[in-house]
Amino acid sequence: MPGLFPSLRGYRWQWLGRDALAGATVWAVLVPEALAYATIAGVSPVVGLYAAPAALILYAVLGSSRHLVVGPMAATAALSAAIVGDAADGSGAHFAALTAALAVTVGLAALLAGLLRLGFLASFISEPVLKGFIVGLALTIVAGQLPKLFGVEGGSGDFFEKIWALAGDLGATSGLTVLVGAGSLVLILVLRRTAPFVPGSLIAVALGIAVAAAFDLESHGVAVVGDIDTGLPSFGFPDVSLDDLGGLAAGSVGVLLVAFAEGLGAAKNYAVRGHYEVDADRELIGLGAAGLGAGLSSGMVVNGSLSKTAVNWSAGARTQLSGVFVAPLTVITLLFLTGLFEKLPEAVLAAVVIAAVVELVDLASLAALHRVFTRRLGQDYGVAARPDFLAAVAALLGVLLFDTLPGLFIGIGASLLLLLYRSSRPVVSELGQLPESGHFTALDRHRDSRRIPGVVVLRVEGGIYFANAERIRSTVGKAAGRDGATAVVIDAETVPFIDVSAVRMLDQLAGELKARGVRLLLARDVGQVRDVLSTADAGAELRHVHPTVREAVEAARTGT
Repeated sequence: MPGLFPSLRGYRWQWLGRDALAGATVWAVLVPEALAYATIAGVSPVVGLYAAPAALILYAVLGSSRHLVVGPMAATAALSAAIVGDAADGSGAHFAALTAALAVTVGLAALLAGLLRLGFLASFISEPVLKGFIVGLALTIVAGQLPKLFGVEGGSGDFFEKIWALAGDLGATSGLTVLVGAGSLVLILVLRRTAPFVPGSLIAVALGIAVAAAFDLESHGVAVVGDIDTGLPSFGFPDVSLDDLGGLAAGSVGVLLVAFAEGLGAAKNYAVRGHYEVDADRELIGLGAAGLGAGLSSGMVVNGSLSKTAVNWSAGARTQLSGVFVAPLTVITLLFLTGLFEKLPEAVLAAVVIAAVVELVDLASLAALHRVFTRRLGQDYGVAARPDFLAAVAALLGVLLFDTLPGLFIGIGASLLLLLYRSSRPVVSELGQLPESGHFTALDRHRDSRRIPGVVVLRVEGGIYFANAERIRSTVGKAAGRDGATAVVIDAETVPFIDVSAVRMLDQLAGELKARGVRLLLARDVGQVRDVLSTADAGAELRHVHPTVREAVEAARTGT
């Protein structure tokens, strides 16, 4: 078991004031956001507060990041609502119990993965897939909150169904609700831009409560949060059956992937700024302990928060002691301050949610992915040209059309399929020689490069194996058919691996070209390629690999 409180090693007492101030600042952001994210998860707002204290302390005990703040988050809250909604029987108490049980199962899965050193799980969600998933999720969350902002019934279903239902209900819009909600949203966004260190969400919530109490907005048709339990949560394993836990198990894996990827990204970001290291396996253990603590405290799924971690860093936190300070402040809120939130207009809570997730609708990043493409030798590689963009769009549309968890796995599946597609169509560049230096470079990238008369020089940019062997064979064969060609040289420096099927293909190709009067030569084999060529009974011409492209070209021209 890893050591405890790793971020407190070498602690200096002069850091105490900074950590305490950072903790108070994070608390001011966490309270309104925890209330809001609990509504996304489909449970009472107070459940978001239940989840925080144990999660914060347990992560501080076991997590490797000095600055990461754990708590309820929008993405995992939405996933929780979808998974629990499929398993629940509609009872409010049962739904809340299943929500806490999901936090426990995700925590146990994370702990097990960490102990088994499965930190590489984060790599199963590429950044573009996660980006597309988060954008789709943010749009879906906004669509779900807009009815509260307009004071209408709204609808269920996917993103488009929710928007369609909202459009049909707009005739029943409550003007006062819109005024309260839109005013709160504008206030939060303006403060975020003009005074980023001011807790705009907390100020909007405080003003919303004050205005609702002063003008009795509830009697004028403005919906409010209503009764919130005061006091500490009940502790212990949620009241669910083994069948319930079995129904949550599959969904737990998806939640874990998203929670871990999002939290690890935030932890690494601030570890670089703070010049220290985070351990992926240690992060899994910290996340697992935090989730287990949240679930056993009647809470909900938690994970690392980029926004609250940014607040923590900006406020001067030096260690996880800042999170430890947040925990008792949250307990004080549960004991003495929950009554204040009963008059909170739901429109204000919706504004807090929308303000929190609107920044996640990062269409500029998707546009940047669209601009990344591969076009070489006059060939357009079709769907392989923008694989990251297509995977991101697949995840986005999957979320919008099929819900959150299916959307995630659609994005992962699309990413893997595109990876296979792209690896089966490696770029084959034609090289030319620079007049002055004699170096060989890609013809399409260096205008000064010149073809060698009678010799075609090709560079395969990727491994050669059974899935792409025939395509490479076809490409090389076509290049060898050029008028006057007497030899083809393959530069293997950028070939990281080769398999037996590819060796057989090259042998057969060498024989076919020889029958046409064209030699096939290899240059600059490295590592595994050299080993396979020497042990897979390759032909003599292939086993004699030239150390440089220049020597291979010279051998081709002189017939040696």
